Amino acid sequence: MTTAEAAAPGPAKPLSPALDKTFRIGLVLKGLDGVLEVIGGILLLFLTPQAIERLVRALTAHELSEDPHDMVARYLLHTAGHLNHGTTLFGAIYLLSHGAAKIVLVAFVLKDKLWAYPWLIGLLLAFIAYQLYQIIVVHFSLGLTALTVFDTALVWLTWREYQSKRAARAHAPPAPVPAPAPSPPATRAPGPPARPAPDGHSRSALDGQARPGTATPDR
Repeated sequence: MTTAEAAAPGPAKPLSPALDKTFRIGLVLKGLDGVLEVIGGILLLFLTPQAIERLVRALTAHELSEDPHDMVARYLLHTAGHLNHGTTLFGAIYLLSHGAAKIVLVAFVLKDKLWAYPWLIGLLLAFIAYQLYQIIVVHFSLGLTALTVFDTALVWLTWREYQSKRAARAHAPPAPVPAPAPSPPATRAPGPPARPAPDGHSRSALDGQARPGTATPDR
C-alpha cells in the first residue's frame, strides 16, 4: 500500500440508526405537511371568502365556547374575517406551489435520488428565512418558532445524509464490464460443387479452363 492510498479519505460516516430513523420520520412529516398545504390550496381555489369564514367559525365554535380567549381560534377568526378574493387566490397559489414542491422533493429523497438532497435543503432554508422574518419583524409566534427549529434540524440531518451517500458512491468500486460475446466462426460462402475427373481426381467447376502457368494443347 502506498502512502497516497493510506492517506486517502474514506467515505463519510453514515448516520446512526437513531438519527437515520429521525431523518426518515422528519421527511414523512414534511411530506404530510405538503399534502395538507395542497389540500388547503385547493379549498382556497373553490371556496369564497364568506364560505371560508363560515367554515372557520364552525370549526372554532367549540374551542371558543370553552375558552373565549383562545389565541389560535381568535387568530383564525380574525384572519378569515379579513379575506378577499385577491388574498385567497394568492394563498391558494402559495400553498399549492410550496406543498407540491415539498411532496416531490421528499419523495425523491426517500428514493435516494442524490440530486434531490440539495434542492430540499435550499427549499427548507427559504422557509426558515421567511419564518425568521415573521418571528422577528412581524409577530412572534411560538408555533412558528417550533416549526423553524424543526426545519433547522431537518436541514442538518439532510446535509449529513447527503454527504454520507455522496462519499459512499464516490468510493464504491466500479461495476465490472461484461466480456464481449464471442463472435461466431466465419463460414465459407457456398460455391459450385467439384466434379470428379475421369481419372478419379477432383477437378474444379471451371472445367476446361487452363490453369495459370500451363500451356493449352492444340486441338
